[in-house]
Amino acid sequence: MKTLCASPIDSSLVTRILVVSISIALSASWLMMGQAAIAAEPVSMNELLEQVKQGRGQDAAANKQRIEEFSSNKTQQVKRLQETVSSRVTEEEHSKSLELAFEENDKKITESENALNERLGDLKELFGVLQVAAAEASGQFESSLTHVQYPGRPEFATNLAQKLGTTGKLVSIEEIEQFWFELQREMIESGKTVKFEGKVITTDGEERDQSVTRVGLFNTVSNGKYLTFNAETGSLSELSRDPQTRYIATISGVESTNSGIVPFGLDVSRGQILSRLVRKANLQERIEQGGIIGYIILGLGAFALLIAIWRLLVLFFSSVAISGQTRKLDKPSKGNALGRVIQVYHNHPKADLETMELRLDEAVMKETPKFTRFLVFIKIIAVAAPLLGLLGTVTGMINTFQAITLFGTGDPQVMAGGISQALVTTVLGLVVAIPAVLLFSLASGRAKRLSQVLEEQAVGMIAEHSEKRTAVA
Repeated sequence: MKTLCASPIDSSLVTRILVVSISIALSASWLMMGQAAIAAEPVSMNELLEQVKQGRGQDAAANKQRIEEFSSNKTQQVKRLQETVSSRVTEEEHSKSLELAFEENDKKITESENALNERLGDLKELFGVLQVAAAEASGQFESSLTHVQYPGRPEFATNLAQKLGTTGKLVSIEEIEQFWFELQREMIESGKTVKFEGKVITTDGEERDQSVTRVGLFNTVSNGKYLTFNAETGSLSELSRDPQTRYIATISGVESTNSGIVPFGLDVSRGQILSRLVRKANLQERIEQGGIIGYIILGLGAFALLIAIWRLLVLFFSSVAISGQTRKLDKPSKGNALGRVIQVYHNHPKADLETMELRLDEAVMKETPKFTRFLVFIKIIAVAAPLLGLLGTVTGMINTFQAITLFGTGDPQVMAGGISQALVTTVLGLVVAIPAVLLFSLASGRAKRLSQVLEEQAVGMIAEHSEKRTAVA
């Protein structure tokens, strides 16, 4: 503690200060009088002497008043100095008493801590284990689906851990039992499927009270939809988009059944797999990723499919008609290809063998192109679709590498997304080409079979005509 020191006031110094102050005041008064005299009109010597006397009298009165004030202030300063010295002595005594009290209290605290540590013994290690367990349980309670049903548990576990971490406070047996009860309840709830009323945030952003079904600690569902749990806010909300239908179809069984075993799409990762399924692009989004080239490929595929269906129907009806005509060779009909070929045979009964053969070949050649009409377009589309898909992939890869050049490779997920979009056109090209090849093979096979039927019938008619010619000869 610093000590204040004061020295007695020197009276001769005060006298000197007063004399200097009076001299300065007189000099200022004489200067002002001189300036006033210069600025005023000229006066006589007697008048000037009279003014000097009056000014000296006023200055003397002012100086006397100043001396009285200085004397009064001197007394006050001495009094204040005495009060300060007295206060300093009192504070020094109080400081000494506080230091003694601090030392005594410090000794008592040390003795109390030593006594507490001796009495705790093995309990101190137990409290350390409880502190670690309570800290871990706090995070587990906060991220658990049971937090919606039983709020307040994370705060209880956090307060318990903080209390166990201080030596000034001891936990009670009731708090330890409560902590054990919460751990036991969490373990039991993890194996139960329960229904309860809770607040759910819908996809529209509204908060509604709905019946919620919780399946262990893995999933929650409500009104035929999966719910996601936000650990930060402790709220349930509907997914922005439903996963595949085969998973949604199992929700109704869980919600409507109170006992027994029912199939359910369980996410054992507690929402991680479900969130990835939601982010997975559906068929429409995949098609949109293909861009203009993808739509062109799909348009060509639709065109090839229409042609294939049309030609298969034509060939089917032609096959039916030709099959019926084979049972009525003596009654040719112009409504089918075989009937028209037979009609040529009947129109030239007296023609020689070579002429008949040429006429029947001509009739068959006229009918054969009708079977393969427009099938070449299916073949062209089957060849062009993969090439268009490859073109879309190349252009997509170019765009991806340009993005890498501009933004770098810091985010592999963005690169993977760009490459995935680029490969969509290749997939679309193959999806169109493979059915187109199959349809072309099917249609061309039927056309060849019908052409073979016409050729077989033509060869038979030539043989019959040859037999007739031989018999006549």
